[in-house]
Amino acid sequence: MVLVGEAMARRFWPAEDPVGKRIAVKFTGESKVREIIGVIGDTRHTGLDSDLRFELFLPHLQEPYGSMTYVVRTAADPAALLPAVKEAIWSVSPDEPFASTATIESLVSRSLAERRFTLLLLGSFALIALILAAVGIYGLISFSTSQRIHEIGVRMALGAQTRDIFKLVVGEGMLLTTIGVCSGLAGAFALTRLMTGLLFRTSPTDPVTFAGITLLLIVVSLLACYLPARRATKVDPMLALRRE
Repeated sequence: MVLVGEAMARRFWPAEDPVGKRIAVKFTGESKVREIIGVIGDTRHTGLDSDLRFELFLPHLQEPYGSMTYVVRTAADPAALLPAVKEAIWSVSPDEPFASTATIESLVSRSLAERRFTLLLLGSFALIALILAAVGIYGLISFSTSQRIHEIGVRMALGAQTRDIFKLVVGEGMLLTTIGVCSGLAGAFALTRLMTGLLFRTSPTDPVTFAGITLLLIVVSLLACYLPARRATKVDPMLALRRE
């Protein structure tokens, strides 16, 4: 008897049920013909990002090996259940030693530790870049607005409304943002292929991610342009013209 993994079943029996098929298996001794009695889910042994392997499982009593892994599913706290699991195993095999115990959550967390640190580092750099971009846009628009006080005063003296001045300043900032976002998206599409190894079941050109980042940049830019635009709408036309 033997169980095969889903990847192996898809590869060798793509259009038929593998149960009942016979295969030759050589494990510790000579090759033996065994019957497939079931198909089980695939297991990623070295991490969530590891490639799937062709797997088959043999009964331990028929092919005894030097070690064994016990997997227990429980809805309760796994740590609280561990003593009872050990007692159940020792009741059958009193001399059975335990090399290690771990929960699935800890195993997954351990396998992702290095990648999580790398992504945290990249995320920190991205946050710093976002803050610098917001400060840069704010400073540029503030300086540009201060240099155009006379122009704004003339516009208001000729009948420009507050909303017109607000749209003028914000529009200038958003034009720069649009150019920057388009350039950034083009560069991101070209470079994200390098991050494929850091992603799990996520495309490096995931449209939802790109749309969310674009929206975030637009919102941050709007906030950075808001204060200079508000100050520009409060310019007194008479004072602005006298300054010139």
